[in-house]
Amino acid sequence: MLVLTRKSREAVMVGGGGGFDRTLKVTVLEIQGAKVRLGFEVDASVPIHRAEVWERLHGDLGNGHLDEPGRPTADPAAPVA
Repeated sequence: MLVLTRKSREAVMVGGGGGFDRTLKVTVLEIQGAKVRLGFEVDASVPIHRAEVWERLHGDLGNGHLDEPGRPTADPAAPVA
């Protein structure tokens, strides 16, 4: 997982290079205590869902964290065998 720090009104761009023809812009709109409001700008044909909604639509495929559709990632907190 990539972790970035952003202040209010700062954004992160996703895609737009390396074979990804679409870009997603995520902007921090507001921070109030423990809540953060995010804005998403992307082509209307790209669906955007909260994780819990996505899991209901697609079924919980393991731990809910996916690298690619249908393929759960390893839990980063799990011990390595």
